[in-house]
Amino acid sequence: MLEGLKIIEIEGIGPGPFAAMMLADLGAEVICVQRPDGPPLAGGGTHNLMDRGKRTIALDLKAPDDRRVLEALITGADGLIEGMRPGVMERLGLGPAECHALNPRLVYGRMTGWGQDGPRAPQAGHDLNYISLSGALWYASLPGEPPVTPPTLVGDIGGGALYLVAGMLAGLLQAARSAKGTVVDAAIVDGSAHMMALLMSMRPGGSFTGPRGASILDGPHWTRSYACADGGFFSVQALEPKFYAIFLDRMGLTGDPDFARQMDPAAWPRATERLTTLFASQPRDHWTALFAGTDACAAPVLTPDEAAADPHLSARGTWTEAQGQLQPRPAPRFDGVARDPAEIPLRDQHRAQILADLGLA
Repeated sequence: MLEGLKIIEIEGIGPGPFAAMMLADLGAEVICVQRPDGPPLAGGGTHNLMDRGKRTIALDLKAPDDRRVLEALITGADGLIEGMRPGVMERLGLGPAECHALNPRLVYGRMTGWGQDGPRAPQAGHDLNYISLSGALWYASLPGEPPVTPPTLVGDIGGGALYLVAGMLAGLLQAARSAKGTVVDAAIVDGSAHMMALLMSMRPGGSFTGPRGASILDGPHWTRSYACADGGFFSVQALEPKFYAIFLDRMGLTGDPDFARQMDPAAWPRATERLTTLFASQPRDHWTALFAGTDACAAPVLTPDEAAADPHLSARGTWTEAQGQLQPRPAPRFDGVARDPAEIPLRDQHRAQILADLGLA
């Protein structure tokens, strides 16, 4: 879908590389400019999954010859992604003003946690810090327990990388119409707050309130995960009454007075206690089989490896094994086609080819 677009990525960690990987998954040509002394990969591997589909070249941005290579890349690019702390690119002489002087059409994408300005802008932080301050972490636990979320997914990826991708695509559309570039300031604290809009839309009607455990999606017995007899877990979110009725039928609880008042907060603690006991009486596979093929809105909690073998995800080819790594296939799909992941390059793998393309060989 993005064939013909060229994106330069200044090597970073976390959401910036993920955003660049997603643009590469969508067909853009992405050249990752790596540091000659780049950090070792987590786990000691040689291939970084976040680099799949990209071309790589290692450049010392303080060395004049390497600097000229980067400037040549920027001159011919449609977009640039960087994830440095505010001010770092400016100190290198590679901020938006300098890059737009080289290429007025350039869409300059900036990925940070706190944003380019504000009191916290120069401070360090990580995924959990950004979403805790933005409000996105507040409902992420049962009442009385410390909030916890899946690592990186809500902040780095959801509120960060995906917002940078959306901003880059919007900027690229504008540049195609106006021949004018822009600066995209994607801050995880902003994106994760923006992701709260759906929940906030439910507040006027009383479906979502301030106290944890008292709202329609974080308090009831029918919207949580339960521990099973074998140490596995099973999720339930039977929100609509018709789905709740199916859930109760499968559990043998139709007509039980403890479960009759689905939306009554006063009934939730007792119903939760009973479901906790019931789910703990059988292994996860028992509940998986019991709810298979139903509209009860109930599903097992799987590891990534188990998910890859699940009949539904296997049929869709959502996960695949490539270059010795379990990987998610590119998403979303277009015209019903599940695309294979592109090759994961080594560091500096395409130096000769990139220099030749620039006429600098």
